Amino acid sequence: MDNIILNILEDSVAVKERSIRQNMDLIKVASERLTECIIAGHKLLIFGNGGSAADSQHIAAEFVNRFRIERPPLGAIALTTDTSILTSIGNDYHFDDIFAKQIKALGNTSDIAWGISTSGNSANVLEGIKTAKEIGMFTLGMTGRGGELTSQADLVFTVDSDITARIQETHITIAHILCELVDRILFPEQF
Repeated sequence: MDNIILNILEDSVAVKERSIRQNMDLIKVASERLTECIIAGHKLLIFGNGGSAADSQHIAAEFVNRFRIERPPLGAIALTTDTSILTSIGNDYHFDDIFAKQIKALGNTSDIAWGISTSGNSANVLEGIKTAKEIGMFTLGMTGRGGELTSQADLVFTVDSDITARIQETHITIAHILCELVDRILFPEQF
């Protein structure tokens, strides 16, 4: 049992380190884009399914409430939280439309759409990204090794693993790095 635990830990650390090193330049670019969006008074619209839906809520909370420092709330909305909206769109139209319709309703040209899909092929995430691009929004994606998301979003973080848990662990680590970088850019005097 100890070996299993330590192997999982070692694999998690290795995937995070490898993926973050591979995405280093993209992390810096994304932190600048996120900061520009927030400085301009715009917002982040974050979405995904399952664990990625939970990550969307987690990330939005870090921006709206706080991450490491006391600071004003920053605009972020998880499009995964309103069950009435999600189920009405899924029932009346199609589950593939649950994010796209919300982006049409809530998104503006200078906002950022942040789609998360471990496979990179979630139809509703891809539709959300497509709709955001039609509006003129900058699109950010998080995926595993690939999928359609890599060619659809403007900036995509990939994770070098086929294991969903390792991909999700790395996504949230990258998101935490982005939160801290945005805070450091916006509020350097607090670090």
